[in-house]
Amino acid sequence: MSDAPSDYDQLTAAARQLVAIEDLLGAPFMPARPDSLPPIEPQAGPVIGQALPGASMTREQKADALAEMDSREVRPCTKCALCKGRTHTVFGEGDPDADIVFIGEGPGADEDATGRPFVGRAGVLLTRMISAMGLSRQQVFIANIVKCRPPGNRSPAPDEVVACWDYLVRQLQIIAPKVIVTMGNPSTQTLLDTRVGITRMRGTFRELPEIGEGLAGLAVMPTFHPAYILRQYTPDNRSKVWSDLQQVMATVHLPVPNAK
Repeated sequence: MSDAPSDYDQLTAAARQLVAIEDLLGAPFMPARPDSLPPIEPQAGPVIGQALPGASMTREQKADALAEMDSREVRPCTKCALCKGRTHTVFGEGDPDADIVFIGEGPGADEDATGRPFVGRAGVLLTRMISAMGLSRQQVFIANIVKCRPPGNRSPAPDEVVACWDYLVRQLQIIAPKVIVTMGNPSTQTLLDTRVGITRMRGTFRELPEIGEGLAGLAVMPTFHPAYILRQYTPDNRSKVWSDLQQVMATVHLPVPNAK
């Protein structure tokens, strides 16, 4: 028997995606012209097919490598003071062979309590964003700059970022994604080594600096953090995020609903 999805399954998936898009935008989805997306600067365009260390690994090998890093290094980590107040480390989760990696700044209270990334209110919105792309959380990888919750959900301090930096770099090397989506100022500014704010950075592909073997030039799409969208829940902000995600979809060859 064929494992290919039936016409019914495909129509059902398309209908669910349409509902997710309308939920994200807060209004009925109206297909737009392809040229409505912000232009991608040629000199900062996405780079696909990087020779990353994880590129030659199978999905199972990647899963094993990530699990070993989590159990042997991250969970017992005491490199910075954040370890003193944590309930759980939050390594990240999803497909170890994902094309798309979403990166936030750090775990919040819900994440610290469960050991899972983006499970609070912001996580609900992120799940809706991913669903609007026609994907599930299990088909992408979700992580943070730091693996322990900063007190009061503040942004990670420089020494805390340094303590966790090697973990994040190796996660990216193992997963070998095609695109990284940075959410909010801390993750965008840290990964791209810039002080430019997210309002100016979002909507245009950037190139990842040389942060580790094989990672230089990897496509990065900065976008607003889901927590910001919840605070500023306007049609304009939701539309901007959707525009950013559509560019990511096109880059990894996912069907883009607004393209005719």
